[in-house]
Amino acid sequence: MDVLVNECQDLKERHTKLHDTMASKLVSLKNLLEETRIAMDFDDVKALQTMDDLREKTKKIQFSRQQKEYQSSLSRFSKDIEKKFKHDLSVIYRPEAFAGKEHLVSRALAMHLIRQGQFDLCDAYMREAGIQPQDTLYTMAEHLKQEFSEMYTMMGELEAHDLSHAIEWARTHREALRKQESNLEFNLHRLRFLQLTQLGQPLQAITYSREHFSLFADKHLPEIKRLMTCILHKPDASTRYADLHSPSLWVDIRIEFQRDFCALLNMSADSPLYASVFVGTTALPVILKLHKIMSAKKTEWNQQDELPVEVPLEEELRFHSVFACPVSKEQATENNPPMMMPCGHVVCRESLERLSRSSRYGSNRNVSRFKCPYCPSESSPDQAIKVYF
Repeated sequence: MDVLVNECQDLKERHTKLHDTMASKLVSLKNLLEETRIAMDFDDVKALQTMDDLREKTKKIQFSRQQKEYQSSLSRFSKDIEKKFKHDLSVIYRPEAFAGKEHLVSRALAMHLIRQGQFDLCDAYMREAGIQPQDTLYTMAEHLKQEFSEMYTMMGELEAHDLSHAIEWARTHREALRKQESNLEFNLHRLRFLQLTQLGQPLQAITYSREHFSLFADKHLPEIKRLMTCILHKPDASTRYADLHSPSLWVDIRIEFQRDFCALLNMSADSPLYASVFVGTTALPVILKLHKIMSAKKTEWNQQDELPVEVPLEEELRFHSVFACPVSKEQATENNPPMMMPCGHVVCRESLERLSRSSRYGSNRNVSRFKCPYCPSESSPDQAIKVYF
């Protein structure tokens, strides 16, 4: 992949150079045509000779040579991509995994379009997919379009450094944000305070802080103290308060606002469809390598809800806790959930049943007690309780 990345970067540089060169040559051609027009207007008797001179001068500009070089590089890059990605993805595709789940696919697509603010495209999709107004998805989409329309309106205002609407929204949803342990409202007020200081209005900033910071003093007192002392310093990159005047604060507040807005709707900040596609793309090389190994060994893997290998994922893409049974070393599933024994140790249900069958009491059905594999405690299967992560 590094080779392709380097070639892509080289191709980008070639394209930039070609663009600049062609722009320069077009300017030269324009000037040449203007000079020829003036010459023909001045002496139309030599028009034929003037046109012959124009033809010769145009050939010297050489438009096609740079284009041919760039096209050659582009064609070579295309061939390198084809050589690199020559795998047949159909061998690892399992369409039966989506059997009977068309409604989930439709929901994921509609929600993704709404999250991206593509409301008209979402309407077109639902219309072509045959989703009727009486359907639950249609009602849900209409409600979310109103919510996300408000969100994108406020996001646009934040991008324009207008905090008023976002602050009012945070004040209205103060209790819900506190339950989420969100600092959004304070961060919005903090940014407004810094905005006033940057506008050269320190007295207005102090008045603003007296009106709004008292609600957050119990949790953000050190930060409030720092804000009050930063007024004494000019917004200079060399001071210890330079971070309070960084333009990235506006980017951070938009990200935080979007995350908390979605959280109040019980939705993640990122689209589940995007996360699924990203994870699938990340897992693709691992799965292809697994298929190659299993094909060579002539073995198959029939489990649809789990993989025989671990797929490395970034921390932000780990949404669920995963339990691996310490006895069988297998990952817990809905049919084989984790079970906690009275002693506090947890194993999967199938391991629990095997331990019960192989206990020292033998096949006595009335006595199914067994020893915990990790401590001296004894218990029976009916004493174990299901654990939810």
